[in-house]
Amino acid sequence: MSHAERMKTAICLYLNYLVHGMAIVILAQNMIVLGKEWHVGDAGVAYVISSLGIGRLIVLYLGGEISDRMGRRFMVKIGVVTYALFFVGILISKNMYEAYFFGILAGMANSFLDTGTYPALMELFPRKQASANILIKAFVSVGELILPIFVASLEHFDLWYGWSFSVCAVLLAANFIFLWNREFPDMAAHKAKRAAKLAAKQAGQTPVEAAAANPAEPKQPLTGSQWALGIVLTIFGYVSMSTFYLISQWLTQYGKDVVNLDMTHARLLVSIYSIGSISGVLLTVILVERVLKPAWFMLLDTTISFITLLLMASTPVLPVMLVGSFVIGASAASGVMQMGMTIMGIAFPKAKGRITGIYNMAGALSSFTIPIVTGVLSKTSVHSIMCFDVFIAAIGIVCSLCVILIFKKSHVSVTEEVA
Repeated sequence: MSHAERMKTAICLYLNYLVHGMAIVILAQNMIVLGKEWHVGDAGVAYVISSLGIGRLIVLYLGGEISDRMGRRFMVKIGVVTYALFFVGILISKNMYEAYFFGILAGMANSFLDTGTYPALMELFPRKQASANILIKAFVSVGELILPIFVASLEHFDLWYGWSFSVCAVLLAANFIFLWNREFPDMAAHKAKRAAKLAAKQAGQTPVEAAAANPAEPKQPLTGSQWALGIVLTIFGYVSMSTFYLISQWLTQYGKDVVNLDMTHARLLVSIYSIGSISGVLLTVILVERVLKPAWFMLLDTTISFITLLLMASTPVLPVMLVGSFVIGASAASGVMQMGMTIMGIAFPKAKGRITGIYNMAGALSSFTIPIVTGVLSKTSVHSIMCFDVFIAAIGIVCSLCVILIFKKSHVSVTEEVA
C-alpha cells in the first residue's frame, strides 16, 4: 500500500471526526429551537443528548469484535451511515422520544467509528500510532469550532436551523462515496489466524488438536498495584470525559444565562474553546514527547482545568470567560483522556484490547449520565452546572496524584515510562 493511498484513506477517516465534532455540540447549539420543536425545555434536550451515551454503551464491545472479524473499512462505513441517519432523524423527529432514538444511533455511530478508525490509523502508520490517533482529537475540535459559527450565521440571516444538520449529512454521504474504494491495511493478526486455521485444516487437525499443539502462555495474576491503577484510571476515564463534555454542552447556555451575553457572543465562547483544544492537542504532542511523562502531564492538565473552571464559576464576567474558554479547551480537551488510555495500555501490556474497552466504557457512561445530571441541575440554575464541573475536575486531580503515587510505590516495570 503506497504512502499516497495511506494518506487518502487517513484523510477520509479524519473527515468523519470533523463531522463527529459537529455532532458533539449540534444538539446543544440548537437547544432552544429543538426544545420548541419537541415542546420541552433545556432539560428535555439534555436528556436527548444523554442518549448518545446509551448508544455508545450498547455496541462498544460488540463493535470491537466485529472490527476484528469483518475489517476496519466495514466498521467505518457502518459508522458513517448510522451517523447520517442521526442527522436526518433529528430533523424529522416530532418529539423528544423520537429524537432519543436517533440520539442512540449517534452514540452507536461513534462507537462504530472508534472501533474501526483507531485500529485502522495504527495499522496505516505503525511508526506514528500516537500522533495519528491524537490528530483525531484535533479534527474533532475543528468540528466543534466550525459548528457554532455556522449555527450563529444561520440565525443571523434568519435561515432554517436544519441546514446545520443537513450539511453534516451531506458531508458524510460524500465521504462514504470516497471511502467506497479506499484501501485499508491488512489486519496482521486476523491474517495470521486464518493462516493458522488453514494450516491446521491441511494437516488434518481438529481445532482442539491445533490448540493443544500450540498451548497459550499461562496468564499471570494481576498485582495489587495493577488492580489499584486499573480502578483509578477507569475513574479518570469517566472524569476526563465529563470535564470537557460539560463545557462543550453547556458553555453557550452559561454565557447566555449567567454572563448575560447575546447568543452570538455566547456561541463564540465554544469556538474559542475549540481553538484552545486544537492548540492544546499540538502542545500535548510536543510536551509529552520531549518534556513531560504522561502521568505528570495528567496532573498538570487536570490542575489547570480545575483552576480555570473555578475562576469561570466564581467570576462569570466576559474577560474571564474569553480567556477561560481558551484555557479549558487547551487543558481539558487537549488529549488528556487519550493520555490516560495510553498509561493504562502501558500498565497492562498483555490486555490492551480489554482495558481499552473498559476505559472507553467509562467515557461512554459519562456521556450518558452527565447530560441527565446536568438536565436536573439546569432546573435550579445553569451556574450550578459549572460548579459541578469544578467538582469533577477536582476528582481528576486526585486521580492523577493517585496514579503517580501508585507507580512510585510499586515495582511496576513501566514506572520510568509514565511517571
